[in-house]
Amino acid sequence: MLDDHPSGAASKLEGRVNAAMPQLTTELADLIRIPSVSEVGYPAHTHAPLLQARDWITAALTEAGCTVTSLDLPDTAPIILGEIEAPAGAPTVLLYSHYDVVPAGDESLWDTPAFEPEVRDGALFGRGAGDTKSNIMAIIGALRAWDGRPPVGVRVVIEGQEEVGGGALTTYPPTNPALFAADAMVIADMGSLRPGLPTLTTSLRGMCNVIIEARTIASAKHSGSYGGAAPDALLAVVRALSTLHDDSGDVAVEGLLRDEWTAGGPDEAEFAELAEVVDGQPLIGTRTLGSRVWTGPSITVIGMDTPPVDGALNAVQPYARAIINVRVHPKQDAGEAQAAVIRHLSQVNPFGITLTVTPGPTGNGFAADTTSAAYAAAESAWTAAWGTPTVAAGAGGSIPLVSALAQAAPEAVIVLGGATDGFANIHGPNERVMLDEFEKTTVAIADFLGRMAPASDGSAS
Repeated sequence: MLDDHPSGAASKLEGRVNAAMPQLTTELADLIRIPSVSEVGYPAHTHAPLLQARDWITAALTEAGCTVTSLDLPDTAPIILGEIEAPAGAPTVLLYSHYDVVPAGDESLWDTPAFEPEVRDGALFGRGAGDTKSNIMAIIGALRAWDGRPPVGVRVVIEGQEEVGGGALTTYPPTNPALFAADAMVIADMGSLRPGLPTLTTSLRGMCNVIIEARTIASAKHSGSYGGAAPDALLAVVRALSTLHDDSGDVAVEGLLRDEWTAGGPDEAEFAELAEVVDGQPLIGTRTLGSRVWTGPSITVIGMDTPPVDGALNAVQPYARAIINVRVHPKQDAGEAQAAVIRHLSQVNPFGITLTVTPGPTGNGFAADTTSAAYAAAESAWTAAWGTPTVAAGAGGSIPLVSALAQAAPEAVIVLGGATDGFANIHGPNERVMLDEFEKTTVAIADFLGRMAPASDGSAS
């Protein structure tokens, strides 16, 4: 691969992408108009909008030079597979993204309809603009910048069920590694910490869920007659949940791995802005911000079965249930972390009440190899596209497929980046992608393909 990428090649690619931006933006808007929502309960493999998006992207990738096939797995939206054969002696780069989106949510919170994209203030607004149809178009635009003949082999994997877990794809790659063989991978489902700051994500936390239940009396009992002695199921669950953190908000479960994060990222004020923390309320925890959200555990109560406040009766509760989501250090096995949390909760016995603790789904995290030549090539490509040094960041969220791809191609260097930025409001109302970030991502991916090529082949002709 290239140690010094010719500046002329980069400038030619940049010029081609810049000239193509009006068309790419129009096409991105067309793709956003397809409401390719994946939801639990949808028959994903037959849901018409998902298939429409699949067909649209298949045609665009074909036009961009790929041979395209569809991978059909049980009860899973079709996976688009594209390929451009590697020139002799050249490596192969796998490019990944997903075409499904989350629902619009409360449409009244959108300034314009979620699936009627609109450009304003330098951004394209619409559901999926940031997460992650802009990244699909960045891949397509990067291949077009090479006229469909990049100096490396290319594999494209674009799935349609990422937002609801990925279906059978999350476990498939290790069973058919030849289909995903690559020397490097770009997971185009991420982006910059903030607009204008090129960012490569180097770690993803894993995750697991745990359900806590208490059943204590046959039925609800009058709190005046029985409260104070009758075992309150809701109180027991709340008490158990309270033991998961110490008084400062740090996770207090033994066996969960944590490392300090030293590679930079947002400060606490910017994080509070991103999280829309109410004025006067603190962030919780005492460790560095990166270790709290990227390389350390977190435990969040994501659901609870309790009587609503409105209409509540004066009664001791006979039954209560809660579900917690545990985010896990990128290098810790999620099943091991889940076992530690279950062990902790099983030993609590609040007020002597026995809890039922049940494991839920798990997904392992990922930590990138940042010492390789391929990672350096990506870092250089991102720096050149944005014109400022690239920073490394972690991600608190999980992309289970990344772990599966790493198992299928253990020698491949995996980098995560893309057109989304920290203020894109993905999964929320008024989701958007900055057109400048979209353009720079397209340039960076195209440039990275050139930097991965043998030295004699890495210039754009």
